[in-house]
Amino acid sequence: MSIQVKNINHVYNKGLPDETAALVDISFEIIDGEFVGIIGHTGSGKSTLLQHLNGLLKPDDGQIIVGDTDITASGASMLEIRRKVGLVFQYPEYQLFEETVAADVAFGPKNLGLTQEEIDDRVRTAIELVGLDYDDIKDKSPFDLSGGQKRRVAIAGVIAMRPEVLILDEPTAGLDPQAHQDVLSMVRKIHEGDTSIIILVSHNMNDIAQLSDRVLVMDEGRMVMNGTPKEVFSRGDELEAMGLDLPDVTCLMRDLRSRGLNVPTDIFTEYEAEQAICKVIKGQEEKA
Repeated sequence: MSIQVKNINHVYNKGLPDETAALVDISFEIIDGEFVGIIGHTGSGKSTLLQHLNGLLKPDDGQIIVGDTDITASGASMLEIRRKVGLVFQYPEYQLFEETVAADVAFGPKNLGLTQEEIDDRVRTAIELVGLDYDDIKDKSPFDLSGGQKRRVAIAGVIAMRPEVLILDEPTAGLDPQAHQDVLSMVRKIHEGDTSIIILVSHNMNDIAQLSDRVLVMDEGRMVMNGTPKEVFSRGDELEAMGLDLPDVTCLMRDLRSRGLNVPTDIFTEYEAEQAICKVIKGQEEKA
């Protein structure tokens, strides 16, 4: 399973005075099992790109191939695309509408024409995968749940479709710190399960740095960086010039270096920072 994006372009309001190039010659490939983070300032083209990856938008030109399916081809089956690529929008809990949690999670699988037994199995599995107790929550109204629980139920509805690619657009936006961590733990668990590719869009650089195998950086409709978290976040000056933050640990290391402590600045995890700082301090003590 892979995703190949080849030279896609997308223009909003083409031919009108407010014509805007939302995507400009975007190309990249995601391989099986990768966890890819996408970052960029508001208006950089992130959301537009996501909507191309599951066929909600069609590029003006270029090609997108998911697995062995060209989803940009004329006559491509939208049902087949949605089976392969699940997209969770920002604040997905606003899309909950059924009377019970189980019914809401079952909505997608029902539209796949599955047997009731298969639907029930998928609902239970998806609810448990997002860290909720199926027996405790299945008959509750989704509107009686906490914000974090609603978010997880909404994500369970997408997971129940068994997509090969799961796209999450700001899945922790607006959540309190505990719910934020709960959702991140859930995303890690999902990636260890059946979903082969996860694509995460977030403004939280700590989350992107900790979870991603690779990071794509969007700026004014163009993809300007494509590399590992270490490669991308080592280019801090360029990211800051685009209005992007750095992981908290990276900011700390840059600050320590500016104060004379000879530590590396291409670090973004607490463990790496601890090891690097201890090494420098130990070296100073040995010289003394």
